[in-house]
Amino acid sequence: MSRPVKRSLTLSGHRTSVSLEDEFWRAFREIAAERGQPINALAAEIDRDRGLDMGLASAIRLFVLAEYRSRLGI
Repeated sequence: MSRPVKRSLTLSGHRTSVSLEDEFWRAFREIAAERGQPINALAAEIDRDRGLDMGLASAIRLFVLAEYRSRLGI
């Protein structure tokens, strides 16, 4: 697995960045494309739903994991 790379996102009109490994970033982009959503819109949904004690990058990783687990019926 690759090292995390800082990526830029825009959430509610504000620029922010997250550090994600290439594998998670690609999976995140693929999920957004499959849903027909811009990546910033999906990131904004995840940001709204995450707890205050969790960083956005961690929330995105857990979202990707949950998405793929649901596809496997786990």
